[in-house]
Amino acid sequence: MKSLARLAILGGVLSAGWFAAPLGLAGEESATPEQVAFFEKNIRPVLVRECYSCHATTAPKVRGGLTLDSRDGLRKGGQTGPVVVPGDPAKSLLLKAIKQEQDDLKMPPKKKLAGEVVADFEKWIAMGAPYPRDGSTKVTKGEIDIEKGRRFWAFQPPRKTPPPALRDTAWPKGDIDRFLLAGLEAKGLKPVADADPRALIRRVTFDLTGLPPAPDDVEVFVKDSAANPQAALETVVDRLLASAQFGERWGRHWLDVARYAESSGRANNFAYPHAWRYRDYVIAAFNADKPFDQFLREQLAGDLLSARDDAQKSEFLTATGFLAIGPKTHNERNPRQFQMDLADEQIDATFQAFQALTVACARCHDHKFDPIPQKDYYALSGIFRSTETCYGTIRLLQSNQPSPLVTLPKDGGATVALEPLTAERRSGIDKQIQDVRDQIAKLPTGQDSFLRRILLQNRIATLQSQLALYESDGTPKLLAMGVRDRPFASDSRVYNRGELDQPGETVRRGFPQVLTSRQPAMSRGSGRRELADWIASKDNPLTARVMANRVWLHLIGRGLVATPDNFGASGQAPSHLALLDYLAVSFVEDGWSVKKLIRTIVLSRAYRLSSQFDEKNFEADPDNVLVWRMPKRRLEAEALRDAMLALAGRLDLTPPKGSPVERAGEGNVGFRFRAGGDAAGSETHRTVYLPIVRDLVPEALTLFDFPDPSLIIGERATTTIPAQSLYLMNNPFVIRQAEALADRLLASSEEDADKLARAYRLCYSRPPSDKELKNAQKFLEDYGRKQSRRSTWAALCQALFAGAEFSHR
Repeated sequence: MKSLARLAILGGVLSAGWFAAPLGLAGEESATPEQVAFFEKNIRPVLVRECYSCHATTAPKVRGGLTLDSRDGLRKGGQTGPVVVPGDPAKSLLLKAIKQEQDDLKMPPKKKLAGEVVADFEKWIAMGAPYPRDGSTKVTKGEIDIEKGRRFWAFQPPRKTPPPALRDTAWPKGDIDRFLLAGLEAKGLKPVADADPRALIRRVTFDLTGLPPAPDDVEVFVKDSAANPQAALETVVDRLLASAQFGERWGRHWLDVARYAESSGRANNFAYPHAWRYRDYVIAAFNADKPFDQFLREQLAGDLLSARDDAQKSEFLTATGFLAIGPKTHNERNPRQFQMDLADEQIDATFQAFQALTVACARCHDHKFDPIPQKDYYALSGIFRSTETCYGTIRLLQSNQPSPLVTLPKDGGATVALEPLTAERRSGIDKQIQDVRDQIAKLPTGQDSFLRRILLQNRIATLQSQLALYESDGTPKLLAMGVRDRPFASDSRVYNRGELDQPGETVRRGFPQVLTSRQPAMSRGSGRRELADWIASKDNPLTARVMANRVWLHLIGRGLVATPDNFGASGQAPSHLALLDYLAVSFVEDGWSVKKLIRTIVLSRAYRLSSQFDEKNFEADPDNVLVWRMPKRRLEAEALRDAMLALAGRLDLTPPKGSPVERAGEGNVGFRFRAGGDAAGSETHRTVYLPIVRDLVPEALTLFDFPDPSLIIGERATTTIPAQSLYLMNNPFVIRQAEALADRLLASSEEDADKLARAYRLCYSRPPSDKELKNAQKFLEDYGRKQSRRSTWAALCQALFAGAEFSHR
């Protein structure tokens, strides 16, 4: 069915309009925290290293009138005009220069940048060339004053202070409400009314499980709320926290931060067939309410922790996949450069995830904004370069840095996802290997034969990797991505501008000085155990704050620190520092329990607020920083897809074993998954279990702002584009779920009016209004004259899916 025809069919069914959101793009020129982080990590170091000697305000002689050490200089350009056209790489002179496609336009003039670096610049320009504005933050210059830096709010220990006195003492239900109401009263504002019970149970069910509430559960909650709203909410929250779906929902939040994916990405996208074990570990950890400090230790140093049995040892080893699953440039030929880049990525992930600090920005120079000297970066680099990262991959064309994998204990209870290898299948693979060898032996000499030989050798390596997954008796080996200490640990030298050929002094392994007054004595190992214990310590000023802020963000819609991955000077200051500290200290006092922290927040009066508009409040606080209402938020891609499957009666809540990437095996995943279609369209398990291949994420996810799995993402973007509405109108997956929901409704003996009421309760957690019911009945009558009864009801169900109310909570 064509788009315009389907638009005509769906129009008029919903009184509030059917589009998921207004069409159009935001016109503001504003960079997201992730985009700024991308610039600081991938672009600024290259500019410093390759360009500033000739194109900076500090250069002895500025060539061509072009300065690249400021946002204004970049936008202004040089004597030939602007060098960057934000959003349009093809028209950007800078990109043409670094690609060196013209003899008279080559930058840098004496070398050519690596393909991955050029790709980063192309990506940066395409996203709008984000560059922090000059003067928006104080850039550190000269010698960093560590003692002065420790006075910054984020580096001070959190303190639990009593909430301030209030004029309205009846409204708060607890200390969270008291802190928030104090801020509102200081501005002469009041919170809006509480949410309707139906809206509230829909909100909390999506927030805690990522699924819509069942109509019967909604009705029970409405009835119980009439007698005791707080007790009714407590009952629902405790049930949801105990459900297996909680870990799938909140585990996915952490996977965003952990940059989870099942391939390397970058120029050559090689499979990580065993990454799924880390995914399952995270989901299980949230379901078990593993204390966050222990969760942290296991991911950074699980291989170094003492385990009570093989099952726990298997769990600990799998947890270290956090350090192994990041993006990598496998075609890098220099193993020292590869290890430097790998350690850099691990430093970045560790400190953004657990400390909300961009420490990796100090690789090439002292940190531009925070009191982190370059020496501190290399003190950490020594820890990670003394660690062997076991990510797998095999040696192939463009895969120059393969590694082993971690072997899990046989009796540890780890999931076996592969079928045993039969003797017949082993014999078949052996025969294929021999056939390829025979082809190689027959090849003549010459350039064409040389290339053919390489491809055939790649085929042999791929076939051999299939056999390597099994023991001699055909039993699948238990393998995982992870890390382990190298036999000999060593300190790192400081590399000027991050260049291997410019080594400086050696610095002892250690931690950022601004966060600790005493460096630990390192053991004979890498120092990861000491690093994990230091970050997980209750005395660390950032760890509990950062996680408390992440939880608050997912429940309230805006972090108390609006830049959840950056608590440094270039991030935003907290809106309610006393409340943030209260949550952080309480988090530690409650045994680092994420479930208890969530329960405390969702049982607050603030969480129960409606989304109604208040003109006075909006004029004073348009961004709702003071939390005078609960913002309406669009469902994430996973919740949207899972909700359609659930209402269609097709959602399989049984966790799958393994991943399609594991079954596909080693090698370059690009052509496999591009040729294999969109797994999101046929898979009926929860979306968290879909294969996540870097640069090939399913359309159903990317259209609705699924995060770039190569980046640490604490807060997803929310965009509104026409393609989202077109997807809900035309995508076969959406149409199939609408048809299945129609079949559910038609299977009952109810009258059409009752069927319609049930459809609205399923999709919107409420009955239809009189106007909606009348419009829907008219649609069934008019459209039903030309279409079958099933097609008519399917079109109506699809209209409900496309409604703005369905895609929001």
